[in-house]
Amino acid sequence: MNIEFRKFSEFQRGTIYELLKDGYSFESRYERDWITNWKEADDFFYDNLHIADDCGFVTTLKDTPIGFICWDPRHIPDYIVIGHNCIATKYKGNKFGKMQLQEAVKRMTNKNVKKLVVTTDEQLLPAQKNYESVGFKLIQKRKNEWNQEYAGKLMDYEMIL
Repeated sequence: MNIEFRKFSEFQRGTIYELLKDGYSFESRYERDWITNWKEADDFFYDNLHIADDCGFVTTLKDTPIGFICWDPRHIPDYIVIGHNCIATKYKGNKFGKMQLQEAVKRMTNKNVKKLVVTTDEQLLPAQKNYESVGFKLIQKRKNEWNQEYAGKLMDYEMIL
């Protein structure tokens, strides 16, 4: 199965929101607590496509968006923060998330940055395994002030380049 990594500008507004909504559909409280953030992220990128196309991409399979990843470059050269990173539910478990993350790491490494950082939730074991599989190291677990009752602690990872 060949996947492609394409620019956000090739897709309609709402793509980010719909992928996040689907990707987190296993736990309805994510949508309840994050819906505003997801809509704001979608609006920001589609209002600023020059930023979106430089700071992330949409992963496709047979021209269908199956996931996306984005990052915040504002702290270069010290670090880049990985933001949203998701794969649609029906495509999980096929290594697409790992391929997406590997491509993102390759692109971010080309930005001459010292390290990459990302935070995920304690309950998102597949996300933790994905980050670890490409070389991220767990730095700390910390209290989650936002959604601890279903997500657990926050897990901070980094990759030194």
